[in-house]
Parts: sequence; C-alpha cells; structure tokens
Amino acid sequence: MQAELSAEGHDIQLLAINEIGFSGLSGMSDLGDLPVLQDTAEEDVWEDWDVAFRDVVILDRDNQKVGEFNLTTDSLSDPANYAALKALLIASAE
Repeated sequence: MQAELSAEGHDIQLLAINEIGFSGLSGMSDLGDLPVLQDTAEEDVWEDWDVAFRDVVILDRDNQKVGEFNLTTDSLSDPANYAALKALLIASAE
C-alpha cells in the first residue's frame, strides 16, 4: 500500500512499531518493506495510543491519533477492508 499511496502522490508514511518486551523486531523487518521501529519505555506509544495487536494507528499531519484499523478483524486480503484503510489514511493526510 505504501508504494501505491506514494505513486498516487500522497504524502503518507507507513511504519511498524514493535511493542516493548517482544523480540520480533528483526523478524518483523524480514516480512515486508516497511520501516520497523522499537517502542521504548521513554516513548511507550503502545500505552499512549492504547494499541491492540495488529492495530494500524492513523495519525494526522500533527501526529495526533485520529483513528485505528485492526488487521486481525479487518484483513487487507478483503478488497473492501483494503479500500477502507486506504481511504482513512488519505483522509487523515488532508
């Protein structure tokens, strides 16, 4: 989706954030081409954003949380879910 958004001219950056205490950082980066960041006790974004496993947290241009989309309950293999997430991302960037 990142390549598609970029090709369409949208200034949207997708990132993955590994939760504190989970050691999957290197394995996560092998799964795709998104940059993977490690959450830290100092930042604790999982707690601040009230994240659940496989949530996509959507931020606006001011880096404020404006929504979330869970990939477990709404798999991107369903074209309707893919379109819904893409529309949320585009709307948040406007």
